[in-house]
Amino acid sequence: MKLSRRTLIALAAAATALPSLVAAQAAWPSKPIRIVVPFAPGGTTDILARTLAPELSKVLGQPVVVDNRAGAGGNIGADLVAKSPNDGYTLLMGTVGTHGINKSLYSKLPYDPQKDFAPITLVAGVPNVMVMNTKRAQELGINNVADFVKYAKSRPGKLNMASSGNGTSIHLAGELFKSRTGIFMTHIPYRGSGPAITDLLVGAVDVMFDNLPSAMPHIQSGGLKAFAVTSAVRSSALPDTPTVAEAGALAGFEASSWFGLLAPAGTPPEVVNRLQQETAKALGLPAVKERLLGQGAIPSGNTPQEFSKLIEAEIAKWAPVVKASGAKVD
Repeated sequence: MKLSRRTLIALAAAATALPSLVAAQAAWPSKPIRIVVPFAPGGTTDILARTLAPELSKVLGQPVVVDNRAGAGGNIGADLVAKSPNDGYTLLMGTVGTHGINKSLYSKLPYDPQKDFAPITLVAGVPNVMVMNTKRAQELGINNVADFVKYAKSRPGKLNMASSGNGTSIHLAGELFKSRTGIFMTHIPYRGSGPAITDLLVGAVDVMFDNLPSAMPHIQSGGLKAFAVTSAVRSSALPDTPTVAEAGALAGFEASSWFGLLAPAGTPPEVVNRLQQETAKALGLPAVKERLLGQGAIPSGNTPQEFSKLIEAEIAKWAPVVKASGAKVD
């Protein structure tokens, strides 16, 4: 079969371009990598990203920078990454909120948590912890979960509840607690755990179901009093603190968090796999592992396929919780 001149030219051009395309892929990364944190500095999402970034930078040979893009329960930062080039240079530190809860909570989500992302790896799982300003708890005579529920029931609407934003596990843990105990508290969403904790420490808000890593330093310093963790079992970082199920006689209560790296959909598989492998190695480093476990975070580093299945399962898990809580954001 005789080929036309146009076809021959096209084939020659493709053959010429192929080595450069292969070289470009092989050269990844050739410039700085950005990890977008969809919440304000100071929260657990930010802590995990800033723990991981320098370790990835060492092995990848390029700066790995953390970019905080807070707002709308993590949707602003997540949407930014979903619409970024799929070249491996813009990543998201996603959460159970951005990729498990928000699909059910928001009537108009600007991104699809499954179709618009390539999961890389689960970074860590984290219990939440119910905390109050220590001085305020003492002033109100609240020493445990039972005291808190009794006080809240006798004074409906008197207490308010801070969160890192609508749709976060911090928000939903509080909503689940409200529905299970029959109490009413006003929800006050912030643009991240950091600013919410700041207001909690000065007594501007009353209670928070914060991620354990961001609350831990203030629990250890005495600024915050921990009443209970929201996981199914006690945390090794706070072994003397009961679960909400234990402390409040709320069988089956569980509202834990997780955090993981994702890239825009269509990111080359070899880039995704390299990032997963290097992240898993970093999380396995003794110093990194010790630091995270000491803060109450359980490092993971699973495969992209395993992380994808987790996201699918979490979307299904949280849908009935959101419905039962009555929480909805338009």
